[in-house]
Formats: sequence, C-alpha cells, structure tokens
Amino acid sequence: MKRIALFPGTFDPMTLGHVDIINRSLDLFDKIVIGIGTNINKKPMYSEQQRVDWIREIYKDEPRVEAKIYEGLTVNFCKEVEAKYIIRGIRFVSDFEYEKTIADMNRSLDSKIETIFLTCLPKYSSVASTLVRDVIRNGGDASMFLPEVIRRSIGQ
Repeated sequence: MKRIALFPGTFDPMTLGHVDIINRSLDLFDKIVIGIGTNINKKPMYSEQQRVDWIREIYKDEPRVEAKIYEGLTVNFCKEVEAKYIIRGIRFVSDFEYEKTIADMNRSLDSKIETIFLTCLPKYSSVASTLVRDVIRNGGDASMFLPEVIRRSIGQ
C-alpha cells in the first residue's frame, strides 16, 4: 500500500517554507498531493491555475509530487486522492493550537486519516503567504521568500 499524503492549503503564493515542508515530507511518503483548496474567507492574489502551474514547474523532476485544485471538505478530497495522511506545517505554538482543532475535526469526520505536523525551520518561521502577498502588493521585494519559478513569473 502506498503512503499518500495530502498537503492542503491555498499556496497563494507557494513560499520557501511550503517547499521545505514538501521536500522533507518526501522522505516520509511515497506520494504527496498538494491540494489547492478554495477558502471562502480568503481572496486569492493568484489564480488557482497559476498556483498549480507554479507547483508543477517547481516539482517537474519529482514524479511523487502532484498538484490539484479541490473544493469542499479536505477529508473528502483525501478519499478522492487515496490519501491516508494530511501534512501540516507548524511555525508557532499558535499554529499548532489552530491546526490541532482542524485535525481533531478531520479525525472525527474520518478516523482513518491521520494529520502529521512538521515544524518549519527557524529561517522560515516568519514566512507566511499572507505577509508575502502584502509585501508584493505594496511594491516590496519578497524574492527571499519565494521559489525561483515564482520569482521569475511575478518579476521579483
């Protein structure tokens, strides 16, 4: 049985912190599906297709990583892609409290799905897509937080 994990998020845009979590997860799982979820509470800066294209370009040489767009419950998408694990990155204790609540809800909805928390490297603890978007919108240089593919695409 393949160990398939879903890494859900908006990835608007994907940051080096996300890339770090994905790369470290490759040692743990046979396949990682990066699920670009639609979140009604967030207004994205980049289209879903643009985010999928970036991820596919970043991982073009890694067949164990794929990107897909999804709507609805994450546990339902896990079933669709046959993922038994959900990956979540943790920067701070407050992230853990928030993510644990979601993990508990997901486990209540489907007891077969386990959430795996990976702490980020200290150099990425301040990197959040929300902050990166703010820097970009206000004409700042966010290049130090972004993968090369995205930096080139947005002119950073």
